[in-house]
Amino acid sequence: MNPKASVLVIDDDVGIRKTLSKILEKKGYLVEAVENGKKAIETSKDRFFNVALIDVRLPDMDGTELLEKMKETEPGMVKIIITGYPSLKNAVEAVNKGADGYVLKPFDVEELLAIIEKHLKKQRKSMKYSDKKVAEYIETRVKQIELERCVKRAH
Repeated sequence: MNPKASVLVIDDDVGIRKTLSKILEKKGYLVEAVENGKKAIETSKDRFFNVALIDVRLPDMDGTELLEKMKETEPGMVKIIITGYPSLKNAVEAVNKGADGYVLKPFDVEELLAIIEKHLKKQRKSMKYSDKKVAEYIETRVKQIELERCVKRAH
């Protein structure tokens, strides 16, 4: 596990926020917990989070609505819906709007941690690939600029 991975917990139930925060912090995650969608959006604009755990029913907006808004501000963030109101409609809507996972309350802590870690591994792999591509682009661009300078000097 990456001990510096950060998790944003979004749930209107203070007990769930506190419980998830304690569990995740014990596992080495950096955790921020907020009670509604508006605060989640503000917080994610100010700070990077690897993962967001999003309650499907929030006081100011639906969790699936928040998924879409967070996809715009943090496209690379892993977004996992947590719900005590499971339905096929909710699950399909969550996946269609960009959820990376769908977990039912009451959740099994080990299962939730396994889902988070699985997605973090994918995220790290994707970031390594992106870093490699950026480095390759920079190397290629430097060579192009050097060639252009040589051509200008020759003329």
